[in-house]
Amino acid sequence: LDSHRPPQDFDNSPTPLRKQRDYRLLWTARTVSITGSEVSKLAIPLTAVTLLTASPSQMGLLTAAAFVPALLLGLQSGAIADRLTRHRPLMIACELVSCVAAITIPLAWLLGVLNIAWLIVVALVIGAAGVLFKAANFPHVAAVVAPEQRTEAMAGFQASYSVASVSGPGLAGLLVQLLTAPIAVAVEALSFLASALMLRTIRTPEKTTPATSRGMWRDVMEGLKASVTHPVLRALLGAGVTINFFAMAYTAVYMLYMLNTLGIPNGMIGVLIALSGVGGLLGAWATSRLSKRYGENRILLCSVIFFPIEILAVGLLTGPLWWKLTLLALTGTITGGIVVAFATCMGAITLREASPELRGRVNATMTFAVQGVLALGGLAGGFLAELIGLRAVILICAAGIALSSIWIWTSPLRPNRPKPSPLGTSPVQPSPHQCIDRLIACKRHWGH
Repeated sequence: LDSHRPPQDFDNSPTPLRKQRDYRLLWTARTVSITGSEVSKLAIPLTAVTLLTASPSQMGLLTAAAFVPALLLGLQSGAIADRLTRHRPLMIACELVSCVAAITIPLAWLLGVLNIAWLIVVALVIGAAGVLFKAANFPHVAAVVAPEQRTEAMAGFQASYSVASVSGPGLAGLLVQLLTAPIAVAVEALSFLASALMLRTIRTPEKTTPATSRGMWRDVMEGLKASVTHPVLRALLGAGVTINFFAMAYTAVYMLYMLNTLGIPNGMIGVLIALSGVGGLLGAWATSRLSKRYGENRILLCSVIFFPIEILAVGLLTGPLWWKLTLLALTGTITGGIVVAFATCMGAITLREASPELRGRVNATMTFAVQGVLALGGLAGGFLAELIGLRAVILICAAGIALSSIWIWTSPLRPNRPKPSPLGTSPVQPSPHQCIDRLIACKRHWGH
C-alpha cells in the first residue's frame, strides 16, 4: 500500500493520523507557516516604528491592511475554491506569493528604499494570499483525511494555532534582538517557502467535483443562502458572530483593565496569554479523544456553556495580587481549551453539514462574518467603556458571550430526549451517549 493512502486494519478503522504521511505534511506546513506569521506580527510593526518612525495614522493603516483582504475577498474566495478540481496548487501558489512579498522587506531595507507604503502593500498581498489559502485549505482537508477523522484533524490544526501563539512571540523577540526587525521578517518568508515545499510533496489525489458556476455574484449568494437557511450552519454562524463581537469588545478594554483596575504587572500579562495557548494545546488533545466517544455535537453543546467563565472571573475579580494571578491563570488555561474545543467541533460540523460543492463558500461566508464583526466589536467596546466604565463593559461582554449558547441549544445540534419505554417492558441500560444526552438536558433545565 502507498504510504499516503491510509491502510485498513481488521476492524476497518483507518490508520491513526499521526502515522499518515500526508496529514503530517499538511499539519507541519500549517504550523510552520502560522509560526512565521506570528514572528512578522511583531517584526513588521517594530520596523515601522523604530526604523521608519511611523506616525499613529500610518500605524493604523498598516494594522488595517492585514484585515482589508478578508473583507474584500472573503466571500469571493469561497466561490473560487468551489470551482476548483484541485485545491493544493492554489495553496502552494499562495504560499509562494507570500514568500516573495515578505522577502522584499529585508531586501528593500538593505537597499535603503523601504518605506511605510511598501509595508502596507506587502501586508495587503500577504493578507489576500492568506484569504485564498484558507478558502482552499478547508475543502482540501476532506481529500486528505477520512470523514471519521476530520474532528481529530481539526483539533490538530487548532493545536497549530496554540503552538504558534505560545512560541511565536518569544521567537519573534529573540530574532528581532539578534537580527534586527526587518531581517527577522525573512523568517516569515522562509516559513512560507517551507510550507509550499511540504504541500508540494503531498501525494493524496484530489477528486473534487467542481461546482457549476453561474457567475461570481450568484455563487457567493448561494453560499450565503446555504449558511443562513441550513439550521445547523445558521446556528454555528450566529454563535460565531455573537462570540467574536463580544470577545473583541472585551479585548479592546482588556489591557487597560488588567493594568489600571486589577494592577497586574506588565510581564505577567504575557505569561497569562501564553497560558491560554497552553490550554489550547490541552483542549486540542482532549477534543480529539472525547469526540470519538461523545461526538462533536455534545462537545459543542457543553463547551459553549462555559465560554464566559474567564471574562466573568475578570469582571468580578478582587483581592490580593496572588489570588488574582492564580484565578486568572486557571480560568485563562481552561478558556483556552474551551475555545479550541468549540472551534474544532465547529469546523468539523461545518465540513460534515455543508454539501461538497458548497464547502468553500460556506466556510468563506462564516469566516467573513466572524472576522468582519471583529472591527465592530472593538469599536463598541472602546466607546462603551468611555460611557459606563471598564468593569461594566467586561460584565456585559460576559453576558453577551453567554447568549451564544441560545444559538447552539435551540438548534438541531441539541440531542433528542429519549422516548419512554412502553408499559410492561423492562428498562434498557442506557449507553454512554444516552447518559451524556441526559446530563446535557439536565444542565439546560437548570439554566432555565
